[in-house]
Amino acid sequence: MAEMGADRRSSGQPVTSMKKKQTLDLSLYLVTDRRLAQNRPLQELVKRAVSGGVTVVQLREKDCSSREFLELALEIKKVLTPEIPLIINDRLDIALAAKADGLHLGQTDLPVEVARKLLGPRAIIGLSVETSEQLTRARNLPVDYLALSPVFLTSTKTDTAPAWGLEGIAEARKITSQPLVAIGGLNKTNVPEVIKAGADGVAVVSAICAAEDPEEAARNLRRLVDEARKIREI
Repeated sequence: MAEMGADRRSSGQPVTSMKKKQTLDLSLYLVTDRRLAQNRPLQELVKRAVSGGVTVVQLREKDCSSREFLELALEIKKVLTPEIPLIINDRLDIALAAKADGLHLGQTDLPVEVARKLLGPRAIIGLSVETSEQLTRARNLPVDYLALSPVFLTSTKTDTAPAWGLEGIAEARKITSQPLVAIGGLNKTNVPEVIKAGADGVAVVSAICAAEDPEEAARNLRRLVDEARKIREI
């Protein structure tokens, strides 16, 4: 974070600890879930997934204390290379305290405009959108990407809106030019079609977290994403 000196405070600019924003590659976006990790340390799972080709890591923790969340975020940072951003789910306080690269918000979380003001222009901010109306409203919000959720029905998150499906992704691509990452029920059987439909990347939970070999699972998914993108660009 920038030092909280008198000049900085008097300028009216947000005081943040986010490092310089890097180019965002949404190709393979890992959302963590320790419940699916089969008693494996999350740090090791994330490290292996990144070795396999994960390009973004979102730390999502719904059932732990703030202290534990922060400690886990700091541990995850240690295994990430500078090119792989760490995004914190929901918790702006944890994102700031851990000096993470960004924050992911849902429709009922802190308003994007408030998060941007507090985090500053360098932070990566993502927003989940569940309907075309939300997508349209988000076109003018200061976000770096939008997450279409859910693309397909999923067992890892049950309180969701109706699935977008492949046609929904294609329609979303027509509505906005903002980067789109698809999430919800994605695995090696449907990732290629999701990319071909217009998504810039795919976000997965169980496809990597529950895999026997997270590195190999990530490698296979990344290959599918890259191949589908080449076909789409022909």
